[in-house]
Amino acid sequence: MSVPIRAAAHTATVASVPVDTRHWIGGARVASGGWFADHSPVDGSLLAEVARGGALEAEAAVAAAGAAFPGWAATSRDERAAVLHRVADGVERRLAELANVETWDNGALLRSHLRGVMPRVVHNFRFFADRLTELAHADFDTREHTNHVSWDPAGPCVLITPWNAPLMLATWKVAPALAAGNTVILKPAEWSPLTASLLADIAAEAGLPPGVLNVVQGYGEEIGAALVAHPGVRRISFTGSVPTARRIAAAASTNLVPTSFELGGKSPLLVFADADLDLAVDLAVEQYDNAGQVCLAGTRLLVESSVAAEFTDRFVARASTLRQGDPRDAATDVGPSIHPDHVARVDGFVRRAIADGAEAVLGGGPNTDLGGLYYRPTLLTGLRPGAEALTEEIFGPVLTLQTFDSEDEAVDLANSTRFGLAAVVATGDRRRADRVTGRLVAGTVWVNCFFVRDLRAPFGGSRQSGIGREGGDWSFDFYCDLKNTVTAPKGWRTHG
Repeated sequence: MSVPIRAAAHTATVASVPVDTRHWIGGARVASGGWFADHSPVDGSLLAEVARGGALEAEAAVAAAGAAFPGWAATSRDERAAVLHRVADGVERRLAELANVETWDNGALLRSHLRGVMPRVVHNFRFFADRLTELAHADFDTREHTNHVSWDPAGPCVLITPWNAPLMLATWKVAPALAAGNTVILKPAEWSPLTASLLADIAAEAGLPPGVLNVVQGYGEEIGAALVAHPGVRRISFTGSVPTARRIAAAASTNLVPTSFELGGKSPLLVFADADLDLAVDLAVEQYDNAGQVCLAGTRLLVESSVAAEFTDRFVARASTLRQGDPRDAATDVGPSIHPDHVARVDGFVRRAIADGAEAVLGGGPNTDLGGLYYRPTLLTGLRPGAEALTEEIFGPVLTLQTFDSEDEAVDLANSTRFGLAAVVATGDRRRADRVTGRLVAGTVWVNCFFVRDLRAPFGGSRQSGIGREGGDWSFDFYCDLKNTVTAPKGWRTHG
Protein backbone atom coordinates (compact mmCIF):
# COMPACT_ATOMS: atom_id res chain seq x y z
CA MET A 1 0.00 0.00 0.00
CA SER A 2 1.26 3.47 -0.84
CA VAL A 3 -0.16 6.93 -0.40
CA PRO A 4 -1.08 8.84 -3.55
CA ILE A 5 1.53 11.57 -3.65
CA ARG A 6 2.36 13.78 -6.59
CA ALA A 7 5.29 16.07 -6.09
CA ALA A 8 5.25 19.52 -7.66
CA ALA A 9 7.24 22.66 -6.95
CA HIS A 10 6.86 23.12 -3.21
CA THR A 11 3.63 21.10 -3.26
CA ALA A 12 2.62 17.63 -2.17
CA THR A 13 -0.70 16.01 -3.01
CA VAL A 14 -1.96 13.93 -0.10
CA ALA A 15 -5.23 12.03 -0.40
CA SER A 16 -5.96 14.12 -3.54
CA VAL A 17 -5.43 17.36 -1.57
CA PRO A 18 -2.65 19.73 -2.69
CA VAL A 19 -0.60 21.00 0.25
CA ASP A 20 1.94 23.79 -0.10
CA THR A 21 4.95 22.82 1.98
CA ARG A 22 6.58 26.23 2.18
CA HIS A 23 6.26 28.60 5.11
CA TRP A 24 3.45 31.17 5.23
CA ILE A 25 4.95 34.51 6.28
CA GLY A 26 3.43 37.94 5.86
CA GLY A 27 0.69 36.64 3.57
CA ALA A 28 3.03 34.90 1.12
CA ARG A 29 4.64 31.52 0.65
CA VAL A 30 8.33 31.49 1.54
CA ALA A 31 10.80 28.73 0.72
CA SER A 32 13.84 27.73 2.76
CA GLY A 33 17.29 26.66 1.77
CA GLY A 34 16.69 23.32 3.47
CA TRP A 35 13.90 20.76 3.69
CA PHE A 36 12.92 17.87 5.93
CA ALA A 37 11.07 14.67 5.06
CA ASP A 38 7.58 14.03 6.37
CA HIS A 39 6.65 10.34 6.36
CA SER A 40 3.22 8.86 6.98
CA PRO A 41 2.78 6.60 10.01
CA VAL A 42 0.11 4.71 8.08
CA ASP A 43 2.63 2.90 5.91
CA GLY A 44 5.94 4.76 6.25
CA SER A 45 5.68 6.34 2.80
CA LEU A 46 7.05 9.79 2.03
CA LEU A 47 4.26 12.36 2.17
CA ALA A 48 6.18 15.54 1.52
CA GLU A 49 9.41 17.43 1.74
CA VAL A 50 8.71 20.42 3.97
CA ALA A 51 10.51 23.76 4.24
CA ARG A 52 12.97 23.66 7.14
CA GLY A 53 13.18 27.06 8.75
CA GLY A 54 15.81 28.56 10.99
CA ALA A 55 16.85 31.93 12.38
CA LEU A 56 16.18 33.79 9.12
CA GLU A 57 12.62 32.53 8.82
CA ALA A 58 12.00 33.18 12.51
CA GLU A 59 13.15 36.77 12.11
CA ALA A 60 10.94 37.25 9.05
CA ALA A 61 7.89 35.77 10.76
CA VAL A 62 8.24 37.90 13.90
CA ALA A 63 8.80 40.98 11.75
CA ALA A 64 5.65 40.22 9.73
CA ALA A 65 3.64 39.63 12.89
CA GLY A 66 4.98 42.82 14.44
CA ALA A 67 4.12 44.88 11.38
CA ALA A 68 0.59 43.47 11.22
CA PHE A 69 -0.11 43.83 14.93
CA PRO A 70 -1.19 47.50 15.16
CA GLY A 71 -3.82 47.11 12.44
CA TRP A 72 -5.25 43.85 13.76
CA ALA A 73 -5.23 45.09 17.37
CA ALA A 74 -7.17 48.18 16.27
CA THR A 75 -9.76 46.08 14.44
CA SER A 76 -13.06 46.06 16.30
CA ARG A 77 -14.15 43.03 18.26
CA ASP A 78 -17.09 42.46 15.92
CA GLU A 79 -14.86 42.56 12.86
CA ARG A 80 -12.32 40.16 14.38
CA ALA A 81 -15.11 37.80 15.36
CA ALA A 82 -16.54 37.91 11.84
CA VAL A 83 -13.19 36.92 10.34
CA LEU A 84 -12.85 34.01 12.77
CA HIS A 85 -16.33 32.81 11.85
CA ARG A 86 -15.31 32.90 8.20
CA VAL A 87 -12.24 30.79 9.07
CA ALA A 88 -14.60 28.31 10.75
CA ASP A 89 -16.75 28.30 7.61
CA GLY A 90 -13.67 27.47 5.55
CA VAL A 91 -12.72 24.60 7.85
CA GLU A 92 -16.27 23.24 7.59
CA ARG A 93 -16.14 23.34 3.80
CA ARG A 94 -12.83 21.46 3.76
CA LEU A 95 -13.48 19.24 6.77
CA ALA A 96 -13.17 15.95 4.87
CA GLU A 97 -9.97 17.10 3.15
CA LEU A 98 -8.42 18.16 6.44
CA ALA A 99 -9.42 14.87 8.08
CA ASN A 100 -7.89 12.78 5.32
CA VAL A 101 -4.65 14.75 5.22
CA GLU A 102 -4.24 14.61 8.98
CA THR A 103 -4.93 10.86 9.08
CA TRP A 104 -2.12 10.32 6.60
CA ASP A 105 0.12 12.75 8.45
CA ASN A 106 -0.29 11.62 12.07
CA GLY A 107 -2.00 8.23 11.85
CA ALA A 108 -5.03 8.98 14.02
CA LEU A 109 -8.32 7.33 13.07
CA LEU A 110 -10.10 8.89 10.11
CA ARG A 111 -13.47 8.29 11.76
CA SER A 112 -12.29 10.27 14.80
CA HIS A 113 -11.09 13.12 12.63
CA LEU A 114 -14.39 13.24 10.76
CA ARG A 115 -16.71 12.89 13.73
CA GLY A 116 -14.90 14.73 16.50
CA VAL A 117 -11.51 16.29 15.86
CA MET A 118 -12.20 18.50 12.83
CA PRO A 119 -15.64 19.59 14.10
CA ARG A 120 -13.80 20.65 17.26
CA VAL A 121 -11.49 22.80 15.08
CA VAL A 122 -14.57 24.57 13.78
CA HIS A 123 -15.89 24.97 17.32
CA ASN A 124 -12.59 26.42 18.53
CA PHE A 125 -12.93 29.34 16.13
CA ARG A 126 -16.63 29.89 16.66
CA PHE A 127 -16.42 29.67 20.45
CA PHE A 128 -13.65 32.25 20.84
CA ALA A 129 -15.20 34.52 18.22
CA ASP A 130 -18.44 34.56 20.20
CA ARG A 131 -16.69 34.77 23.56
CA LEU A 132 -14.80 37.82 22.36
CA THR A 133 -17.99 39.76 21.74
CA GLU A 134 -19.25 38.89 25.24
CA LEU A 135 -15.99 39.53 27.11
CA ALA A 136 -16.64 42.03 29.89
CA HIS A 137 -16.15 42.76 33.56
CA ALA A 138 -18.68 44.82 35.47
CA ASP A 139 -17.40 48.24 36.49
CA PHE A 140 -17.01 48.74 40.25
CA ASP A 141 -16.56 51.71 42.52
CA THR A 142 -13.81 52.60 44.97
CA ARG A 143 -14.69 55.68 47.07
CA GLU A 144 -16.87 56.96 44.21
CA HIS A 145 -14.10 56.34 41.66
CA THR A 146 -15.02 53.97 38.80
CA ASN A 147 -12.84 50.97 37.96
CA HIS A 148 -13.07 49.66 34.40
CA VAL A 149 -11.29 46.41 33.43
CA SER A 150 -10.24 45.89 29.80
CA TRP A 151 -8.30 43.27 27.83
CA ASP A 152 -5.65 44.83 25.58
CA PRO A 153 -3.95 42.79 22.82
CA ALA A 154 -0.45 41.79 23.91
CA GLY A 155 1.44 41.54 20.61
CA PRO A 156 3.00 38.79 18.48
CA CYS A 157 2.49 35.31 19.95
CA VAL A 158 4.59 32.20 19.28
CA LEU A 159 2.49 29.05 19.43
CA ILE A 160 4.33 25.71 19.36
CA THR A 161 2.03 22.73 18.96
CA PRO A 162 2.29 18.93 19.19
CA TRP A 163 1.81 16.11 16.73
CA ASN A 164 -0.87 13.97 18.41
CA ALA A 165 -3.84 16.18 17.43
CA PRO A 166 -2.14 18.74 15.21
CA LEU A 167 -4.89 21.01 13.91
CA MET A 168 -7.24 20.78 16.87
CA LEU A 169 -4.54 21.62 19.41
CA ALA A 170 -3.11 24.34 17.17
CA THR A 171 -6.45 26.10 16.80
CA TRP A 172 -7.08 25.76 20.55
CA LYS A 173 -4.27 28.34 20.78
CA VAL A 174 -4.60 30.19 17.47
CA ALA A 175 -8.29 31.03 17.84
CA PRO A 176 -8.12 32.84 21.21
CA ALA A 177 -4.82 34.52 20.34
CA LEU A 178 -6.32 35.98 17.17
CA ALA A 179 -9.61 36.80 18.85
CA ALA A 180 -7.70 38.76 21.49
CA GLY A 181 -6.24 40.98 18.76
CA ASN A 182 -2.79 39.44 18.66
CA THR A 183 -0.79 38.30 15.68
CA VAL A 184 0.50 34.72 15.58
CA ILE A 185 3.53 32.71 14.55
CA LEU A 186 2.48 29.05 14.56
CA LYS A 187 5.20 26.38 14.61
CA PRO A 188 3.65 22.92 14.15
CA ALA A 189 5.44 19.71 15.10
CA GLU A 190 7.79 18.47 12.40
CA TRP A 191 6.19 15.00 12.50
CA SER A 192 2.76 16.34 11.43
CA PRO A 193 2.98 19.79 9.80
CA LEU A 194 0.60 19.56 6.86
CA THR A 195 -2.79 20.69 8.17
CA ALA A 196 -1.22 23.83 9.66
CA SER A 197 -0.23 24.80 6.13
CA LEU A 198 -3.80 24.22 4.94
CA LEU A 199 -5.05 26.38 7.81
CA ALA A 200 -2.94 29.25 6.49
CA ASP A 201 -4.71 28.95 3.13
CA ILE A 202 -8.13 28.85 4.79
CA ALA A 203 -7.38 31.88 6.94
CA ALA A 204 -6.17 33.88 3.96
CA GLU A 205 -9.32 33.00 2.01
CA ALA A 206 -11.38 34.12 5.01
CA GLY A 207 -9.83 37.59 4.81
CA LEU A 208 -7.35 37.45 7.67
CA PRO A 209 -4.90 40.27 6.86
CA PRO A 210 -1.34 39.37 5.82
CA GLY A 211 1.01 38.84 8.75
CA VAL A 212 -1.73 38.21 11.29
CA LEU A 213 -1.22 34.44 11.03
CA ASN A 214 2.19 33.10 10.06
CA VAL A 215 3.05 29.39 9.82
CA VAL A 216 6.68 28.30 9.95
CA GLN A 217 8.01 24.75 9.87
CA GLY A 218 11.15 23.08 11.10
CA TYR A 219 12.88 21.65 14.13
CA GLY A 220 12.51 22.93 17.66
CA GLU A 221 16.22 23.34 18.23
CA GLU A 222 16.48 25.48 15.08
CA ILE A 223 13.51 27.70 14.25
CA GLY A 224 11.74 27.00 17.54
CA ALA A 225 14.70 28.16 19.60
CA ALA A 226 15.04 31.32 17.51
CA LEU A 227 11.38 32.16 17.92
CA VAL A 228 11.13 31.80 21.70
CA ALA A 229 14.27 33.88 22.24
CA HIS A 230 13.14 36.73 19.97
CA PRO A 231 12.66 40.08 21.77
CA GLY A 232 9.72 40.95 19.52
CA VAL A 233 7.54 38.17 20.92
CA ARG A 234 5.04 38.98 23.70
CA ARG A 235 3.46 35.58 24.44
CA ILE A 236 4.61 31.96 24.11
CA SER A 237 2.29 28.98 24.36
CA PHE A 238 3.72 25.47 24.14
CA THR A 239 2.31 21.96 24.35
CA GLY A 240 4.90 19.21 24.67
CA SER A 241 7.52 17.77 26.98
CA VAL A 242 8.89 19.02 30.28
CA PRO A 243 12.55 19.22 29.10
CA THR A 244 11.57 21.35 26.10
CA ALA A 245 9.43 23.58 28.32
CA ARG A 246 12.42 24.21 30.57
CA ARG A 247 14.47 25.39 27.60
CA ILE A 248 11.65 27.63 26.39
CA ALA A 249 11.16 29.10 29.87
CA ALA A 250 14.86 29.90 30.11
CA ALA A 251 14.81 31.66 26.74
CA ALA A 252 11.58 33.52 27.51
CA SER A 253 12.92 34.72 30.85
CA THR A 254 15.53 36.87 29.13
CA ASN A 255 12.78 39.00 27.61
CA LEU A 256 10.26 38.47 30.47
CA VAL A 257 7.75 36.93 28.06
CA PRO A 258 4.71 35.31 29.70
CA THR A 259 4.44 31.59 28.90
CA SER A 260 1.68 29.00 28.99
CA PHE A 261 2.72 25.35 29.12
CA GLU A 262 0.60 22.21 28.75
CA LEU A 263 3.06 19.41 29.41
CA GLY A 264 3.21 15.75 30.23
CA GLY A 265 0.77 13.61 32.13
CA LYS A 266 0.84 10.38 34.08
CA SER A 267 -2.79 10.45 35.01
CA PRO A 268 -4.47 7.92 37.31
CA LEU A 269 -7.73 6.08 36.71
CA LEU A 270 -9.13 5.05 40.10
CA VAL A 271 -11.59 2.15 40.26
CA PHE A 272 -13.36 1.63 43.59
CA ALA A 273 -15.13 -1.59 44.53
CA ASP A 274 -18.50 0.19 44.49
CA ALA A 275 -18.06 1.25 40.84
CA ASP A 276 -20.04 -0.12 37.91
CA LEU A 277 -17.30 -2.49 36.68
CA ASP A 278 -18.63 -2.59 33.13
CA LEU A 279 -18.38 1.21 33.00
CA ALA A 280 -14.96 1.15 34.66
CA VAL A 281 -13.65 -1.36 32.13
CA ASP A 282 -15.00 0.72 29.25
CA LEU A 283 -13.32 3.84 30.67
CA ALA A 284 -10.03 1.98 31.06
CA VAL A 285 -10.09 0.56 27.53
CA GLU A 286 -10.83 4.05 26.22
CA GLN A 287 -7.36 5.10 27.37
CA TYR A 288 -5.96 3.34 24.28
CA ASP A 289 -7.55 6.04 22.11
CA ASN A 290 -5.23 7.48 19.45
CA ALA A 291 -2.80 4.61 20.12
CA GLY A 292 -2.31 5.97 23.64
CA GLN A 293 -0.94 9.26 22.31
CA VAL A 294 -3.20 11.42 24.46
CA CYS A 295 -1.73 13.67 27.14
CA LEU A 296 -4.85 13.35 29.30
CA ALA A 297 -5.02 9.56 29.24
CA GLY A 298 -5.48 7.77 32.57
CA THR A 299 -2.64 5.35 31.98
CA ARG A 300 -2.19 4.28 35.63
CA LEU A 301 -5.08 1.97 36.54
CA LEU A 302 -5.51 1.98 40.33
CA VAL A 303 -8.02 -0.71 41.32
CA GLU A 304 -9.39 -1.63 44.73
CA SER A 305 -7.94 -5.01 45.72
CA SER A 306 -11.28 -6.75 46.30
CA VAL A 307 -12.31 -6.31 42.64
CA ALA A 308 -8.87 -6.24 41.00
CA ALA A 309 -8.91 -9.82 39.69
CA GLU A 310 -12.39 -9.49 38.21
CA PHE A 311 -11.58 -6.07 36.74
CA THR A 312 -8.37 -7.36 35.17
CA ASP A 313 -10.11 -10.36 33.59
CA ARG A 314 -12.85 -8.17 32.15
CA PHE A 315 -10.37 -5.55 30.96
CA VAL A 316 -8.15 -8.05 29.16
CA ALA A 317 -11.16 -9.68 27.52
CA ARG A 318 -12.55 -6.34 26.38
CA ALA A 319 -9.23 -4.88 25.22
CA SER A 320 -8.43 -8.05 23.28
CA THR A 321 -11.36 -7.28 20.98
CA LEU A 322 -9.87 -3.98 19.84
CA ARG A 323 -9.09 -4.06 16.16
CA GLN A 324 -5.71 -2.66 15.19
CA GLY A 325 -4.97 -1.64 11.65
CA ASP A 326 -5.30 0.97 8.92
CA PRO A 327 -6.64 4.19 10.49
CA ARG A 328 -8.65 4.94 7.35
CA ASP A 329 -10.78 1.83 7.93
CA ALA A 330 -13.91 2.71 9.93
CA ALA A 331 -13.66 -0.65 11.74
CA THR A 332 -10.21 0.12 13.16
CA ASP A 333 -9.97 0.93 16.87
CA VAL A 334 -6.20 1.40 17.28
CA GLY A 335 -3.97 2.82 14.58
CA PRO A 336 -0.22 3.31 14.29
CA SER A 337 2.15 5.27 16.47
CA ILE A 338 3.48 8.49 14.98
CA HIS A 339 7.13 7.70 14.17
CA PRO A 340 9.73 4.90 14.36
CA ASP A 341 11.67 6.83 17.02
CA HIS A 342 8.55 7.06 19.14
CA VAL A 343 7.77 3.36 18.80
CA ALA A 344 11.32 2.56 19.92
CA ARG A 345 10.84 4.81 22.95
CA VAL A 346 7.54 3.17 23.92
CA ASP A 347 8.97 -0.32 23.45
CA GLY A 348 11.99 0.62 25.55
CA PHE A 349 9.74 1.40 28.50
CA VAL A 350 7.95 -1.93 28.16
CA ARG A 351 11.11 -3.99 27.75
CA ARG A 352 12.78 -2.38 30.76
CA ALA A 353 9.66 -2.91 32.87
CA ILE A 354 9.50 -6.60 31.98
CA ALA A 355 13.22 -7.03 32.65
CA ASP A 356 12.58 -5.46 36.06
CA GLY A 357 9.93 -8.05 36.94
CA ALA A 358 6.69 -6.68 35.47
CA GLU A 359 4.30 -8.89 33.51
CA ALA A 360 2.59 -7.95 30.27
CA VAL A 361 -0.83 -9.55 30.73
CA LEU A 362 -1.85 -7.95 27.43
CA GLY A 363 0.29 -7.00 24.45
CA GLY A 364 3.90 -6.25 25.23
CA GLY A 365 5.42 -5.36 21.88
CA PRO A 366 4.89 -4.26 18.27
CA ASN A 367 2.21 -5.86 16.14
CA THR A 368 4.61 -7.43 13.64
CA ASP A 369 1.74 -8.46 11.37
CA LEU A 370 1.12 -4.79 10.60
CA GLY A 371 4.66 -3.43 10.56
CA GLY A 372 6.95 -1.52 12.84
CA LEU A 373 4.71 1.43 13.68
CA TYR A 374 1.79 -0.52 15.16
CA TYR A 375 2.27 -1.19 18.87
CA ARG A 376 -0.07 -3.65 20.54
CA PRO A 377 -2.28 -2.34 23.35
CA THR A 378 -0.39 -3.35 26.48
CA LEU A 379 -1.18 -3.79 30.19
CA LEU A 380 1.65 -4.15 32.69
CA THR A 381 1.15 -5.57 36.18
CA GLY A 382 3.48 -6.47 39.04
CA LEU A 383 5.54 -3.29 38.84
CA ARG A 384 7.64 -2.41 41.86
CA PRO A 385 6.80 0.88 43.65
CA GLY A 386 8.44 3.85 41.96
CA ALA A 387 9.15 1.92 38.76
CA GLU A 388 9.93 3.96 35.68
CA ALA A 389 6.75 2.80 33.91
CA LEU A 390 4.72 4.16 36.84
CA THR A 391 6.38 7.55 37.01
CA GLU A 392 7.39 8.53 33.46
CA GLU A 393 5.05 9.44 30.62
CA ILE A 394 5.17 6.66 28.02
CA PHE A 395 2.71 8.27 25.58
CA GLY A 396 1.78 5.05 23.85
CA PRO A 397 -0.80 2.26 24.18
CA VAL A 398 0.67 1.09 27.49
CA LEU A 399 -1.28 1.02 30.76
CA THR A 400 -0.14 -0.12 34.19
CA LEU A 401 -2.22 -1.66 36.98
CA GLN A 402 -1.76 -1.28 40.73
CA THR A 403 -4.08 -2.14 43.61
CA PHE A 404 -5.10 -0.33 46.78
CA ASP A 405 -6.98 -1.25 49.96
CA SER A 406 -8.27 2.09 51.21
CA GLU A 407 -9.37 5.49 49.98
CA ASP A 408 -6.31 7.12 51.51
CA GLU A 409 -4.00 4.67 49.75
CA ALA A 410 -5.78 5.29 46.44
CA VAL A 411 -5.30 9.05 46.73
CA ASP A 412 -1.65 8.65 47.78
CA LEU A 413 -0.96 6.46 44.73
CA ALA A 414 -2.82 8.85 42.44
CA ASN A 415 -0.74 11.80 43.64
CA SER A 416 2.57 9.94 43.70
CA THR A 417 4.09 11.34 40.48
CA ARG A 418 5.51 14.77 39.64
CA PHE A 419 2.63 15.29 37.20
CA GLY A 420 -0.91 16.55 37.72
CA LEU A 421 -2.72 16.91 34.42
CA ALA A 422 -5.87 14.81 34.78
CA ALA A 423 -7.54 11.99 36.68
CA VAL A 424 -10.49 9.63 36.22
CA VAL A 425 -12.54 8.28 39.13
CA ALA A 426 -14.99 5.36 38.88
CA THR A 427 -17.23 5.02 41.92
CA GLY A 428 -20.89 4.48 42.76
CA ASP A 429 -20.71 6.66 45.86
CA ARG A 430 -21.26 10.37 45.27
CA ARG A 431 -19.84 11.35 48.65
CA ARG A 432 -16.69 9.36 47.97
CA ALA A 433 -16.40 11.05 44.59
CA ASP A 434 -16.56 14.44 46.28
CA ARG A 435 -13.97 13.47 48.89
CA VAL A 436 -11.53 11.93 46.44
CA THR A 437 -11.74 14.58 43.71
CA GLY A 438 -11.12 17.25 46.33
CA ARG A 439 -7.81 15.59 47.25
CA LEU A 440 -6.49 14.77 43.77
CA VAL A 441 -3.74 16.92 42.26
CA ALA A 442 -5.01 17.43 38.72
CA GLY A 443 -6.17 20.16 36.37
CA THR A 444 -9.15 18.10 35.18
CA VAL A 445 -10.96 15.26 36.98
CA TRP A 446 -13.62 13.11 35.35
CA VAL A 447 -16.02 11.07 37.50
CA ASN A 448 -17.58 8.03 35.79
CA CYS A 449 -16.74 9.54 32.40
CA PHE A 450 -13.75 10.54 30.28
CA PHE A 451 -12.79 13.27 27.82
CA VAL A 452 -15.91 15.39 28.23
CA ARG A 453 -14.56 18.84 27.38
CA ASP A 454 -16.18 22.27 27.37
CA LEU A 455 -14.32 25.32 26.10
CA ARG A 456 -15.85 27.40 28.89
CA ALA A 457 -13.84 25.41 31.46
CA PRO A 458 -10.24 26.06 32.48
CA PHE A 459 -7.70 23.61 31.08
CA GLY A 460 -4.13 23.01 32.19
CA GLY A 461 -1.97 21.02 34.54
CA SER A 462 -0.58 21.15 38.05
CA ARG A 463 2.98 20.41 39.16
CA GLN A 464 5.12 19.55 36.11
CA SER A 465 2.09 19.09 33.89
CA GLY A 466 2.08 22.74 33.05
CA ILE A 467 1.80 26.41 33.90
CA GLY A 468 -1.38 28.42 33.51
CA ARG A 469 -4.91 27.71 32.33
CA GLU A 470 -6.57 28.26 28.99
CA GLY A 471 -10.19 28.04 27.90
CA GLY A 472 -13.02 30.52 28.30
CA ASP A 473 -11.94 33.84 29.76
CA TRP A 474 -8.72 32.25 31.03
CA SER A 475 -7.46 32.23 27.42
CA PHE A 476 -8.11 35.94 27.07
CA ASP A 477 -6.43 36.60 30.41
CA PHE A 478 -3.27 34.96 29.05
CA TYR A 479 -3.29 36.37 25.52
CA CYS A 480 -4.06 39.92 26.70
CA ASP A 481 -2.59 42.59 28.91
CA LEU A 482 -5.31 43.26 31.47
CA LYS A 483 -5.80 46.92 32.26
CA ASN A 484 -7.74 48.61 35.05
CA THR A 485 -8.73 52.24 34.41
CA VAL A 486 -9.75 54.23 37.48
CA THR A 487 -11.76 57.39 36.81
CA ALA A 488 -12.40 60.16 39.35
CA PRO A 489 -15.88 61.66 39.67
CA LYS A 490 -14.48 65.20 39.56
CA GLY A 491 -12.18 67.29 37.42
CA TRP A 492 -14.21 67.39 34.20
CA ARG A 493 -14.21 70.70 32.34
CA THR A 494 -16.72 69.65 29.67
CA HIS A 495 -19.67 67.29 29.53
CA GLY A 496 -20.45 64.90 26.74
